[in-house]
Amino acid sequence: MTAPAYPIRTERLLLRPFTPADHAALHSWQSRPDVVRYLYGEAKTPEETTESLANKASITWPAKEGEHLVLAVEHDGRVIGETVLKWLSEEHRQGEIGYIFHPDHHGRGYATEASRVMLRLGFENLGLHRLVASCDASNAASWRVMERLGMRREAHFRHAEIFKGAWGEELVYAMLEDEWRASR
Repeated sequence: MTAPAYPIRTERLLLRPFTPADHAALHSWQSRPDVVRYLYGEAKTPEETTESLANKASITWPAKEGEHLVLAVEHDGRVIGETVLKWLSEEHRQGEIGYIFHPDHHGRGYATEASRVMLRLGFENLGLHRLVASCDASNAASWRVMERLGMRREAHFRHAEIFKGAWGEELVYAMLEDEWRASR
């Protein structure tokens, strides 16, 4: 398990750990009801964003099962979103990826580009065997990212839970380590 050198550069993006200076950028999407409509919780106050930012900045590489690596995603020097790698199980070498971007930056492939980095970190740096991602079934933009990444749809849970006052549906996608290597 090797921590990467930061920042991580892609063709258009820079991924790095969050810092206290990122508060305004993080709050710019965490405070929006349209962004959190598919997420647990509601729009955050500035004080709640401060707490969220401290949690994100506290882990720069997952050292043990249960920890989450959350990286700020920059484009042209501005933080436009975040991407996450969760270490779910050490014994079973399982993890999860995710992403949230400010709506002003949707539809440009940034989530796909940043998530490819998280797949690589999960498989190559953390040594995971399987990575999953999930989303609300009505969040077509999110599940399309998973499909562009080459992840397989493994499940469609209908009426799995009451989510924000209504029955929710969840899609689960996955990729195995050998599928990752074959896709490279």
